[in-house]
Amino acid sequence: MRPALNFLTDELKTKVVDEAKTILCEMGMQIRNRNTLALLADHGNRIDEKKMHVWFTEKSISQALSTVPGKFKLYDVHGNETHHFGEYNVHFTPGSSALNILDHSTKKIRKVLTSDYIGYAKLISGLPLYRAQSTAMIPCDVHESISDSYRLFLSLLYCEKPVITGSFTIDSVKVMKDFLLAVRGSEVSLAQKPLAVFTCCPLSPLKWGDVTPQNLLELAEFSIPVEIVSMPLSGFNAPVTLIGTLTQLAAEIMSGIVIGQLAKPGLPMLWGGSPAIFDVRYETTPLGAPETIMIDCANNEIGKFLGIPTQAYVSLSDSKRIDAQAGIETSMGATMAALSGVNSISGPGMLDFENCQSLEKLVVDHEICSAISRILQGFEEHETFPVIPLMQELIHEQHLLVADHTRKYLRSEHTFPGTVIDRTTGARFIKDGEYDLEERAHREVTAIIDDYKPSGLSKESMQEIINLMKVEAKKFGEEELPEYEGVQGSIMQS
Repeated sequence: MRPALNFLTDELKTKVVDEAKTILCEMGMQIRNRNTLALLADHGNRIDEKKMHVWFTEKSISQALSTVPGKFKLYDVHGNETHHFGEYNVHFTPGSSALNILDHSTKKIRKVLTSDYIGYAKLISGLPLYRAQSTAMIPCDVHESISDSYRLFLSLLYCEKPVITGSFTIDSVKVMKDFLLAVRGSEVSLAQKPLAVFTCCPLSPLKWGDVTPQNLLELAEFSIPVEIVSMPLSGFNAPVTLIGTLTQLAAEIMSGIVIGQLAKPGLPMLWGGSPAIFDVRYETTPLGAPETIMIDCANNEIGKFLGIPTQAYVSLSDSKRIDAQAGIETSMGATMAALSGVNSISGPGMLDFENCQSLEKLVVDHEICSAISRILQGFEEHETFPVIPLMQELIHEQHLLVADHTRKYLRSEHTFPGTVIDRTTGARFIKDGEYDLEERAHREVTAIIDDYKPSGLSKESMQEIINLMKVEAKKFGEEELPEYEGVQGSIMQS
């Protein structure tokens, strides 16, 4: 039996959903994108063009909720299925869009370079429980106007896994879409076997800017899956009560679902979020706080109540180091989210309020994900009953180490973590060098990257992606990309 965690009654879910609809219909939202306003107006929603404000109708909300798929799948660059979003299927994905990286050699947080991103992509290729990669870090050694497309460029060249990504500009989405088409070969193939999920974020409270809704329309045209990730802060730009923040969160996500479904009925979407409480003492947004995790898990229940696959930024830490705090916050969030059945759990590897990635923490968090995966399996009988014969054998032999039953079920019942987790004796620990957690993780990072094998993406697709990236880079004066020759040489020769 799969263990489960729930925070809300059906009565409370209904009240949150009804209140969210009331917010959208009676208060409405500001949407600073003319094309989106025109789409909403065409479907009967009341628009104030001067104020760029929309009041949703119950009809448009109901229509959108009736067409959004209850499940969808993702596929890698080779067309192999990797994800089935829906029901209580759980998938872990590294956190995304970090500005910094924790440098193991200096133990300092610094800006991200292209070489860091390449190492990240190679590492993710060798960590099987991360069935998707994310555009995890933003390299500072390219023009900021191409940073979104550049991250996807590197991800597709170096890692075969599907990508959770996004864009802060309208132009970048267009070239990123072309990257995906270069891999799949056609719009039909891309729609049939999605390779990426794009994040689209409304602004709290109750706003959409110009760029993000336009990107949502562009993505919908090509049936590229989208996750709506709202980010209200409890006690700051959202009500201080957790249920109040949850209600606002639901309204903001629901507005994105409506836009996406009116643009393309049946567009695959995730009911997502990255809410947080606001710590008034330090003016920070702790994502590892228990209240933040509670909102994430409850938001998942709202998505499931509406029959929509779910996402949450939850398995991460606000610590600046790989320390006990990082372990506490990450494991608590990941465990609670998994028990709640969040379909796409985003965050592994992240530190410092979503601002920093760590390759070593990605390896540590991979072990956390492994442990959680075992917990989700729950208990199974495995020919244990009647138990008397086993107990008789135990009394006779004084152990069950080599019993047929033990040998048959040992691997399915017990998990054996890698070298990052220390289960040795004290004497063995000393003999092996007394390495701490971060050092053990760093050794694993090095070993995985050293063992990296190219993804096998066709040379034709690679060359097309490279050509597209070169054209895009030159628009902003980037005649050469950082380490580009290394990118081209190592891959094109493989």
